Amino acid sequence: MNILRFLIPKSEIQFAYEDFSVRQTVEKMAYHRYSVFPCIDRDGKYVRSISEGDILYHIRNKNVASFVEFEDIPLSDVPTARDYLSVNANATMDDLIHMIVNQNYVPVVDDKGIFIGIVTRKAVLGYLLSRQDPSSSAD
Repeated sequence: MNILRFLIPKSEIQFAYEDFSVRQTVEKMAYHRYSVFPCIDRDGKYVRSISEGDILYHIRNKNVASFVEFEDIPLSDVPTARDYLSVNANATMDDLIHMIVNQNYVPVVDDKGIFIGIVTRKAVLGYLLSRQDPSSSAD
């Protein structure tokens, strides 16, 4: 099965550029109510994903007087606690399922590493449940 069937394209999701400031990213996360954002570079390549927790721990460790000071700190300075690994658009469904077990979403890239969108755990679980044989129920 082609994983692109489950793709939410880049144009329909929110993401952060790696050169955004911490403040820009927090404001965008708060506005869109996302807890994790994919980060890309200005060439469109997927770099990593950043979470609210990553930013919170960074803020706590920085010892700054006000949130305004985070306008001068690039998102690239914030370390991440975990990796959200990406898959190539040509990946198999098995590859996707193995990754989605440990991630809320899987970033999808093309052959050049350009970020094209995400596949959510919800979409994959919905697909798997729709394929389940109703006669195999354990009731």
